[in-house]
Amino acid sequence: MKEIELLRTYLFQKKETTEGQPFGPEVFVYKVCGKMFALFNWQERPLRINLKCDPLLAEILRQKYEAVLPGYHMNKRHWNTVILDGSIPDDEVQEMIDESYALVVKGLKKVDRERLQAQSLEW
Repeated sequence: MKEIELLRTYLFQKKETTEGQPFGPEVFVYKVCGKMFALFNWQERPLRINLKCDPLLAEILRQKYEAVLPGYHMNKRHWNTVILDGSIPDDEVQEMIDESYALVVKGLKKVDRERLQAQSLEW
């Protein structure tokens, strides 16, 4: 359970992140401004997290790591499923989460992007 809490804590560090369970009580979905950037089934072992990814980078990561697969039940060109079995360094997983969040923010309406950027400047 500690692994799940660490993952949730990292996801919630992203500005305006919300958590929901629209696919049932076992799947946590993380959104920014209503757009999904991560989801995982907390009952699965090892944990697997789906993350949005640039298509070119997605292919590179899949070749680099056996634990990175085309997104399960997602658009396989734009999403990866990352198996959190310890084979990928934590900082690399965090970079994948950061990339997913950034890609979703990039696709938001201008007013939402500007609001998020203004929050970053307040620090």
